[in-house]
Amino acid sequence: MRHILPFVALALTVPAVAQGGTAPFTIAETGQGFAHLSDALAAAGPRGQFTQSTIVIAPGTYRECAVQSWGKVTFKAATPGTVIFDGVACEGKAALVLRGSGSVVDGIIFRNIHVGDGNGAGIRTELGDLTVTNSTFLDSQEGILGGQPSGQRITVDRSTFSGLGQCDQTPDCAHSIYLANKGQITVTRSRFERGRGGHYVKLRTPRVSITDNSFDDTQGRKTNYMIDLSEGGTGLIANNVFVQGRNKENWTAFIAVAAEARTYSAAGLRVEGNRAMLAPGETRSPAFVADLSHQQLALGTNMLGKGVRPFEVR
Repeated sequence: MRHILPFVALALTVPAVAQGGTAPFTIAETGQGFAHLSDALAAAGPRGQFTQSTIVIAPGTYRECAVQSWGKVTFKAATPGTVIFDGVACEGKAALVLRGSGSVVDGIIFRNIHVGDGNGAGIRTELGDLTVTNSTFLDSQEGILGGQPSGQRITVDRSTFSGLGQCDQTPDCAHSIYLANKGQITVTRSRFERGRGGHYVKLRTPRVSITDNSFDDTQGRKTNYMIDLSEGGTGLIANNVFVQGRNKENWTAFIAVAAEARTYSAAGLRVEGNRAMLAPGETRSPAFVADLSHQQLALGTNMLGKGVRPFEVR
């Protein structure tokens, strides 16, 4: 089976301020430097809603946040894995709140984001397409949250999600990734581990592509499904590796389809080329795929460890 190991953009030691004492946030198109990300966004924005701009961020740990409300913006670490946004959320939501016409986040670490409603995230997407690459989400209530009722396209690639989620701080759970739209969501070549509640990937969308990821739940606590297609959906789940841990709130399945509603057709959803196993010492017998859509899924060959049942209809 083909499996691509994910890139882990994790820096163990970074300076507390931008290296060299220079302005840490630079607009690539103009060369202007700013002390704060919000100032760089404000300076880049007046050219209009459809402006495209790249903000390059110097290595450092930043206890600040920003709201994008215009155009297309790329937030890019000058050196991947050396830029950390730590512990601050704008609007009680996230380190980056995105509602322009499009956004790219490249090479940034988000950690320790907690807010009162239990949904503190590294990224909150509210409008526009989104691409996240080479980024890391650590020890927060959520990693990436949001979406819109449109044809939004969201792609997450080569990123790490660790120590995320909760179900005991607020009535509703939080998850490593929780996204909804009427377009497509792609998650590829990424790592999920050490969940702290909820699901690792929870999606409400008509089309998905979840490929070449690793889900390591051995150090998880009070976790649920690895992948939850809450309202159905079709597309591809392939070439992923799953290890289910022992400390589960819901251990009954690795992947659940239409557990909450049948909003989107799941007919033809392809699940193939995956590996799924239980952590050492685990004796329960979960289903690899639990289907509540009652439609014809396209289940291919998957390598399942001892105790993992292939399929279950509920």
